[in-house]
Parts: sequence; C-alpha cells; structure tokens
Amino acid sequence: MREGPDIARIASLVGDPARANMLNALMGGTALTASELALEAGVSLPTASSHLSKLMDGGLLTLASQGRHRYYGLAGAQVAGMIEAIIGVAEAVGPKRVRPGPRDAAMRVARVCYDHLAGEQAVAMLDRLLDRKLLLRDDNQIRLSPSGAAHFSALGIETGVKARRPVCRACLDWSVRRSHLAGTLGAAILDKIIAEKWARREKDSRAVVFSPTGRQEFERVFLSSAGNFAMLSRRR
Repeated sequence: MREGPDIARIASLVGDPARANMLNALMGGTALTASELALEAGVSLPTASSHLSKLMDGGLLTLASQGRHRYYGLAGAQVAGMIEAIIGVAEAVGPKRVRPGPRDAAMRVARVCYDHLAGEQAVAMLDRLLDRKLLLRDDNQIRLSPSGAAHFSALGIETGVKARRPVCRACLDWSVRRSHLAGTLGAAILDKIIAEKWARREKDSRAVVFSPTGRQEFERVFLSSAGNFAMLSRRR
C-alpha cells in the first residue's frame, strides 16, 4: 500500500451522483438540512442520511444544531475549492448535459462559490486588481500589496489580515477556466456587493444577479481605471 493522502477515498465520496449533488448544493454557502439535501440529490431521506454520514466521516461536511434542526455545510474553503475545481474539469472534459435555461447563463456571469464571487464578473475583477497592482501574483499565489491594503481600507472592506484563512487565494473558475479571487478578501468583497444592494442572490440558486445600477457601481469600484479608483477612494 502506498504512503500519503488517500485520494481514492475522497474521490469515492465525491464521485457518487447523489453525494455530488449534495456537495454542489452546499457550494452556495448556505447550510441545509438533510431533507433539503435529499431533495437536491433526488433520494429518500433515509438514503440521504446514509450519504451524509459518509461525507461527515470523510471530513467533507460540518454539522450544526439549532433547536430541533440540524444543518449541514461544507467543511471549509479547501473543500469548496476542490468541488469548484472538479466542476471545472467536468465542464472541460466530461460529457455535456443540456443547459437548463437562463439561470445557467446567469450562473456563468456571476455566482457564489462557497463565500466569494465567481463567474465572468469575478474573473474580470481579479484581472483588474492585478493590473492595478492592488494584488500581486507569484506563480499561482496571490497576495495583497501595501497599496491594495490601503485601497480596500478606504473602501471600508476588511482585508482580514489577522484571520487564519489566507487573505487572497486563486480559485479556478469552472465556467471561465481561469482564476477568480477567494480567501477572506474575496468573501469581504461579496459581502460588500450584497450589503450595498448592488446584487441579490437568486432564490434556490448560486446565481448572483446585479441590478443595472448595481452593475454600474460594481464596475466603477472594481473594474474601472486608476483615475476612477482614486476618485472613489477620496469619496469614502
């Protein structure tokens, strides 16, 4: 038997269709009950409970109790990153399924990836932040520059430099097949987008839908030129 991480065990947990649907449902960052996950997986409640037990034993889920209810969630950003990467591989080389309609198109534009923004808008945002040298990339590692820390502070965005999680992390985007921004900064940016009411979460979906005004504000703050960045910072 080879030494090292047991990749086959994790792959078998994720590879079951019902469990894969459950994990994908939790990528929206919202904790769900066993009944809700059974519905997502298309299985009975007893079958769902068996699957959830295996995912818990495998360290892929967490469980929180509130009153009579028990809520399941992904075990952390590392697990979410793995699921997003698998989705990207499946999109690139796996068999294609018929697109379900406009909601899928919306998912490609902007969606929640665990706790941060993903999709075309998120990839464009990371590109612009790198172009402006607010973030710096070394190979596949992304870090916050001193000017970036000052910039986000001026915008009222907490960079979480004292958090246990990385401030910045590249997360491969399955729909664009390039990286978007994860980490505590990525989560804080999504929180700001929702708090400012620039966008809303689509019901029963990971899609993030911008209002016309909200899209303009998002593009001005995160996709604009250096001059507009400076102008916005002075307003705060």
